[in-house]
Amino acid sequence: MLIRSINRVYKMSHLYKLCGTIALFLMLLLANAQVKAQDAAAGGAAAPAAPAGGGGDVEKGKTLFTNNCAQCHAVTSEKVVGPGLKGIKERAPGGDWLHKWIKNSSALIASGDQYANQVFNANGKVQMSSFPSLSDADIDGILAYIDQAGKPAVTADVAGAADTKNAGGTGGSGPTSGGPSELFTLVLVALLVVMLLVLGVLLVIVTILSKAVSPVSIGEGTQIPSTFSQRLKTGLSNTFNNPTLRSIVIWLFLLVAAKETIDGAYGIGIQQGYAPKQPIAYSHKLHAGQYKIDCNYCHTGAQKGKSATIPAANICMNCHGVIKKESPEIQKIYTAIEENRPIEWIRVHNLPDLAYFNHAQHVNVGNVACQTCHGEVEKMEVMEARSSLTMGWCIDCHRRTEVNTKDNAYYDKLVALHRKESKEPLKVANIGGLECSKCHY
Repeated sequence: MLIRSINRVYKMSHLYKLCGTIALFLMLLLANAQVKAQDAAAGGAAAPAAPAGGGGDVEKGKTLFTNNCAQCHAVTSEKVVGPGLKGIKERAPGGDWLHKWIKNSSALIASGDQYANQVFNANGKVQMSSFPSLSDADIDGILAYIDQAGKPAVTADVAGAADTKNAGGTGGSGPTSGGPSELFTLVLVALLVVMLLVLGVLLVIVTILSKAVSPVSIGEGTQIPSTFSQRLKTGLSNTFNNPTLRSIVIWLFLLVAAKETIDGAYGIGIQQGYAPKQPIAYSHKLHAGQYKIDCNYCHTGAQKGKSATIPAANICMNCHGVIKKESPEIQKIYTAIEENRPIEWIRVHNLPDLAYFNHAQHVNVGNVACQTCHGEVEKMEVMEARSSLTMGWCIDCHRRTEVNTKDNAYYDKLVALHRKESKEPLKVANIGGLECSKCHY
């Protein structure tokens, strides 16, 4: 009996070695895949950026274009409200005509300029907004950005990657993707299967050895389990009758139940993942994503007030007074205006009354990007609450966010005092970001 058991154990050990070899191979494969992913990410990060062409003028021009022009014009030949701006320099008359047109198009049309009237009539006599506050250098920057956007896709891709990185703002939560995720999942599943096989082999070995070395007494009234199912049933019965094991199971159950109860209590009022159906099917993916409309164009209070404000119907009419007027969803806006009633938008992000939050303080002073708290809005067909917006979430952001003190004399003394005590950068937490009265009073 013992010899047969040893032979069986010897055979099982070969299976155990085979499982170990497979596990080692899969672990090496996973490590190799991770190394390749890291090398690819490092290579992408180290790749030199394509020259910007206009340097700082192009970057400034992009900002000015986004804030002033993107609502009505595209940098391609596609028409939005006004015509596409691709090749605008070649189409327009020479000299400073474009400067005059952008600063005061009404005056240029009134002067009888032939090309100005031609553009005005070709676009349904829709009056273009005037921008007298823009300098000649600002307009040159906008035109340089339009030229830059029309260059080959490689340059645009590099610039887009940089913009995506910057869009997260300080303390942004957008994850960076990299590495073969499908292969990673496959290897993890394979490792789990191998581990279960190894565990099964070990249990069989222990069972065989226990049976081989245990004394067997056969006497009157002794019943020896003859099948594996009977032996398993007997073993399970002895296990569940163990008072120590029963106590462990009961305590584990109580701890898990208590944890779930506490987690449920802390989750009251958290609306993460909430995406209600709105009265009008407004797509942020189309407006903020495809047409690059700046968030502040619709949410006008974000830079100067506590609330970002809900856009008025008149803001919608700035564009939809001309385009897609026949759309059933746009007709709902017309109906609301005619009946002189507000559009009953459903609030998605809602902080409790006991917490104070000021948009202007974060957006205008802290330069926090909208995506930091609201997620990648430009990719959302239906607006969704992506962040928990709990007190812990806010405090964690204050602890890791660095204060932008560059070229700001207001922070000079604070920076000097901070450097005497710490070599770490000045964080929001160091300037009162963790004080209770900042948000609760």
